[in-house]
Amino acid sequence: MVAHLLRLKLTLLRNSLRRSPWQIVGIVLGALYGLFVLTGLFAGLFFLSTTDQELARTAIVLVGAAAVLGWALIPVLATGVDLTLDPARFVTFTVPLPKLLAGLAIGGLIGIPGAVTLLAALASAAVWWRSPAAVAAGVVSALIAVFTCVIAARVTVAASTSLSSSRRFKDISGLVAIIPLVLLGPLIAGIASGVSSASDYLPSLARTVSWTPLGAVWAVPADLALGQTGSAAAKLGIAVVFMGLLAWAWKVLLVRALVTPPHNAGARRKGGKLGFFGVFPGTPTGAVAARALTYWIRDPRYGASLLIIPLLVVVLLFLNRTDGEPVLPLFLGPLVAFLLAYGLSADVAYDNTAFTLHVSTGVSGAADRAGRVLACAVFAVPVVLIASVLPCLLLGRAELLPVVLGVSLGMLLSGFGLSSVVSARYTYNVPLPGENAFKTPPGSGARTFLVQGLGMTAQLVIVLPVLALALAAVLTGSALLSWLTLAAGLLLGAGLLLAGIRIGGRWMDRRGPELLQAVSVNK
Repeated sequence: MVAHLLRLKLTLLRNSLRRSPWQIVGIVLGALYGLFVLTGLFAGLFFLSTTDQELARTAIVLVGAAAVLGWALIPVLATGVDLTLDPARFVTFTVPLPKLLAGLAIGGLIGIPGAVTLLAALASAAVWWRSPAAVAAGVVSALIAVFTCVIAARVTVAASTSLSSSRRFKDISGLVAIIPLVLLGPLIAGIASGVSSASDYLPSLARTVSWTPLGAVWAVPADLALGQTGSAAAKLGIAVVFMGLLAWAWKVLLVRALVTPPHNAGARRKGGKLGFFGVFPGTPTGAVAARALTYWIRDPRYGASLLIIPLLVVVLLFLNRTDGEPVLPLFLGPLVAFLLAYGLSADVAYDNTAFTLHVSTGVSGAADRAGRVLACAVFAVPVVLIASVLPCLLLGRAELLPVVLGVSLGMLLSGFGLSSVVSARYTYNVPLPGENAFKTPPGSGARTFLVQGLGMTAQLVIVLPVLALALAAVLTGSALLSWLTLAAGLLLGAGLLLAGIRIGGRWMDRRGPELLQAVSVNK
């Protein structure tokens, strides 16, 4: 049965590559990235094998503990990334539990992350080449560490499967989890600053971590190499007990997930309220705008892009920690406009099969494009105005207000027009309705990167006239050029917006069924 599960995993992986050449491109890019990471790890391990053993222990214990923690936390950020190992898919099968556990654990190694972790962990044993006993212990510890990583990830997936019956839990956990990722730069810089101020900080931290379940398994060969046999045996015991506890927790959660499969309980709501449909006019454009704005407010996939805005303020303030005059906050308005405008390009893809409503009811492409733009503009315009005006006033640079407003509004309006064209012709896989907002559909990385990269580049290119005027106004200090920048941003943005709605509408009218098939293929 274990071999059958592994063959099933490989078969599903092979079949996914046949769906589209983009799947193969994504796998190749992922493999190249994994090879790059593995090469860097091998180089680091080679350096550690030639240096002081105390330094090697410090590095391996800290990096290894971070790897275990990463394997445990990543499934929270991307629930069900490995669709073939989702416990909910085995609800209707009478697979013996021990064999299912073994199959899922070994199957977790099939893939780029599992392969990189396994090879790097085994290679870490060679660091202790001066002691044959330490090398042997390193191989055993590496296998324990790798399966601890895999089982920790499976525990997280099984726990999230049990909790995923609560839609609110999935929405909130996914959005909250992105906060430390966005603030990763400031956090790392703060930690690095603290580390640099204390030369013995890392060794003492490693000694402490080596007695925790996260780092104990990585310290076993190091302690043997340093002649600390007693502590090595104790840490090996900690590692084995921790892996056993994880396996037991996984078994309990998996049984619960198989017996009580996840479900989304329908919320009971009082009737009689139309929401935004009662606010917008009763026209095709108004209906599309009401529907789109409802999703912007309630769908966590849209909310993820809105959450980045306040975090962007924190990042800009952090990057601007200089003794001179603060400048970066002035870029907040254009950056917010850029992100909000291009975020509209995934609107149709987020619809998935719900886009059938637009095709079957005969809504014109222009009405669809205009309605989606109107929904986003309801909150995007006020947010961009605030993000543009406040930094100028708070920093005492009111003379730059027309320039910043011109660039921001030009970026927003022209971006709306570009997104109206892009989303009508070029789509890419996005998380399905109800899934984690940060899930990456398998094999879609290359196409997503290409479409988004070219689209964002085009968004910058189409506003080059406004950017040129803004640069001239700042360098010369001319008030006339400042106001010309504002006028150019409004006129160029409005023109590109109307053109985008018209062109995107024509494309949507011409290829509506094909667009529906494209956004519904990832079901």
